Amino acid sequence: MFTQLSGDTISPITSAHNTINNEIEGLNALREALNGSLKEPFEKAISIIQAAKGRVIVTGMGKSGHIARKISATMASTGTPSFFVHPGEASHGDLGMIRDVDVVLAMSWSGETAELASIISYTRRFKVPLIGMSANANSTLAKQSDIHLCLPKVEEACPHGLAPTTSCILQLAMGDTLSIALLEGHGFTAHDFKIFHPGGSLGASLQYVRDLMHTGDSLPLIKANTRMSEVILIMSQKGFGCVGVLNEDGLLTGMVTDGDLRRNLSDDLLTRSVDQVMTKDPKTLSPDILVPTAIEMLNSASITSIFVVENRRPIGLLHMHDFLRVGVA
Repeated sequence: MFTQLSGDTISPITSAHNTINNEIEGLNALREALNGSLKEPFEKAISIIQAAKGRVIVTGMGKSGHIARKISATMASTGTPSFFVHPGEASHGDLGMIRDVDVVLAMSWSGETAELASIISYTRRFKVPLIGMSANANSTLAKQSDIHLCLPKVEEACPHGLAPTTSCILQLAMGDTLSIALLEGHGFTAHDFKIFHPGGSLGASLQYVRDLMHTGDSLPLIKANTRMSEVILIMSQKGFGCVGVLNEDGLLTGMVTDGDLRRNLSDDLLTRSVDQVMTKDPKTLSPDILVPTAIEMLNSASITSIFVVENRRPIGLLHMHDFLRVGVA
């Protein structure tokens, strides 16, 4: 049963809307802060991290710790070396994981999390840059930090104001802003992203056309002026439902598809020249574009096969089935 503090019942959907609206208000407050009080410390935090020769050590306790793990993982996967250190384990040997070339990002909504004391003390003793993130500008964490990212104080979505909800959203969003600003700052590309994400559908979607295309003898290619009887034979043998037409210089000038055959059905089809049937100047792909872009091109053109060319010379062929095979379509 969903109840308000007054005892009146509230529907699950109304509760959901209330939660989302509360969290949106929190994010709006964070955006405003980034245009005001947070602007300078945010830019300084980015500069400190960019100048560091080591890693970003992210730490936090409880719900802040869960968010800290995610932030660290996001940084590590987008080109900013990072790992999470549990504050409870830090005083039992894990402080040795932190070096003076690193930067520590410590998170605590109140800024008074007792378990962070050993890490804070360690950074002060060994001059490790400390970036604090809390909602209390007068907290111990804020006062001890080299840079303090003071988040706006917001009401939790929890009707009792107890369960960390909106506060976690703000911490996560702040971590994402740091991660993406750092990504863009060091020119992290989709190719770099692929290196850190080789598995699953995400890894597959980060492949390039040249990674999937058919090449060599498997390509259905014929010369201009070839009779359609031979064209149909090549189409059947290669199994792609198409044939590329080359001029005397080996450049792709046309393409015959199953659709072209249907549109040109006649008694003399087999004796006609491919030049009379082919689609001239067909759409092609570069081998160095990402697979999602290639899928969009095929879908937009309502085609199932496309040749990959370099300087108009066909070097490969992609079929929609190739995308299905690797799980990206």
